[in-house]
Amino acid sequence: MALLQVNNLIVEFPGRHGTLRALDDISFEIAPGEILGIVGESGAGKSLTSAAIIGLLEPPGRIAGGQVVLEGKRIDNLNHEQMRHIRGRRIGAIFQDPLTSLNPLYTVGRQLIETIQTHLPMGAEEARQRAISLLQETGIAAAEQRMGHYPHQFSGGMRQRVVIALALAGEPKLIVADEPTTALDVSIQAQIITLLKNVCKKHNAAVMLITHDMGVIAETCDRVAVMYAGRIAEIGPVHDVINRPSHPYTEGLMAAIPDIEVDRERLNQIDGAMPRLDAIPTGCAFNPRCVQAFDRCRQVRPELMPVSSTRAACWLHEASREAVV
Repeated sequence: MALLQVNNLIVEFPGRHGTLRALDDISFEIAPGEILGIVGESGAGKSLTSAAIIGLLEPPGRIAGGQVVLEGKRIDNLNHEQMRHIRGRRIGAIFQDPLTSLNPLYTVGRQLIETIQTHLPMGAEEARQRAISLLQETGIAAAEQRMGHYPHQFSGGMRQRVVIALALAGEPKLIVADEPTTALDVSIQAQIITLLKNVCKKHNAAVMLITHDMGVIAETCDRVAVMYAGRIAEIGPVHDVINRPSHPYTEGLMAAIPDIEVDRERLNQIDGAMPRLDAIPTGCAFNPRCVQAFDRCRQVRPELMPVSSTRAACWLHEASREAVV
């Protein structure tokens, strides 16, 4: 059974000039121990998806439809206090800037101990030992001494390790990692991604990894969902999506990645830009930028349809869907 199920999720932002739909009918699931990558350009809706799942939508944003189900229980309709108990205990969160997740006035040891005691029935000394163990597990040397240090005394990579330790403190079943390596050097990024994979495998935690980096997706994830303009354009096993993309947008993303084995003067690019929420075109949202678009793409919005081992929201695959039916 899936650990997390997101069913037909819709997120809207009411305004003076009408309501903007930022997420439009998003559906996916994550199994225990699985890492699902969410990838796409800035503005595609990746971070908004994570905010909706963990109950941190900024007003006036609201969930206007669909469901978020965690371990068989719906959580999108919980109030603020109920959701606060879910976060940390059943869902851990890792954000791209560790300084926003750490209180600069408290030592990392105090923050870890408080988080552990908030979510687990432990005394002070037991919580302290668990905090030291978490710092050791996340690769921080001299963990016992570092317990007394403040966030500013850690490097960026070390702060992100502390944030991962905090995310694991309550023994959550799901980790939501929103661009966890964006602010880090490339060499540190690889270490953090390897660490995230290893600790989640050890704890059998499911991971939703949000990034714009297809290299991170390829190295880390079991499956990947490609988002565009608030919808999922393609979803499937990461190897198949990367090597045999079924949606023209995914093809464009993959073609734009530099290849050291190919000598070329210019990188491929996807012409145009993602549409604003108040100017999403009729039909497939990608059609103005798609070199394979035809009349139906401009008139009717495609739903996800099966294509071999993946699913893609593209009318090019309508024949394969009819063959399955």
